[in-house]
Amino acid sequence: MSQQPVMYRIPHDSNLRYLPFVFFLPEELIAKCPTLRALPRCLGEINRSEKLIDSINSNVFLKEIMDAAAALAFPYFGFGGWKEHYTGHCPVWQLTYALPLWTRLLEDETGWGLQRLFLIPSTDIIPFFDPDFIKEVMERIVKRGIVEENWQPILDAVKKMPCDEDFERYNTNVRIDFYRKWYHTRSKRIKLVSLEETMAGEDGDYVTVVAADPRDMTEIVAAEDYCIRFKSRLSNKDREILELREDGFTFEEIADKLGYKNHSGVVKRMQAIKEVFLKYENEQR
Repeated sequence: MSQQPVMYRIPHDSNLRYLPFVFFLPEELIAKCPTLRALPRCLGEINRSEKLIDSINSNVFLKEIMDAAAALAFPYFGFGGWKEHYTGHCPVWQLTYALPLWTRLLEDETGWGLQRLFLIPSTDIIPFFDPDFIKEVMERIVKRGIVEENWQPILDAVKKMPCDEDFERYNTNVRIDFYRKWYHTRSKRIKLVSLEETMAGEDGDYVTVVAADPRDMTEIVAAEDYCIRFKSRLSNKDREILELREDGFTFEEIADKLGYKNHSGVVKRMQAIKEVFLKYENEQR
């Protein structure tokens, strides 16, 4: 009697559902994604590491796989150039980020999904797919997605009424401002809040590094990524001080909580944190 395959149930909101798409990415593209690149291509190694599981469940992982999937999908929407030639105001840019759709269609077209992935022995190394095969599959699933989601009228309208700032050979101010937003250096809604302003006085507002529009998942992911990268530069003690300030604690309360003799020690550490932040902010411009 043949053994029936084991059916696994993964929570709908778990990033694990995107793991097959990670292993589908071409080696050249995955090399540009630090978090995805750090994942072993062996399920047993991932399963034994709480750190790797936490990494998969992070917003940084989600951002990288969204960007990678969008880069793979864009060439098959029928628009010239690369995704980077356009701004995020272009509807085509937004449609390329339909990661749940690409993941589902990948499994429908090839059978490559979680159930197939979990049937691979835990000690096996998952090989990279052939680049030509990846291109062929992406072309099929993007064209199928356009039909299923009835996106063709949108694409036709965008071609007739293109934004003047898209697909230009030079860097316009609009495009520069957009990329500053997308890569977290300046935005109307992803706003970098000056530490100098929040540290104007001991009783001033608590520090907030980045504020995002709570209705926009893309901005939430971007803001979270920006915060994580900044806080990784701080010592454990400074990170704890910053997070307590984010929670609204006064300098005196932080000093008492962390065992400082008085609040002046906390003020000095906040000044040091501000200098680290300003340096970090300048590097991101």
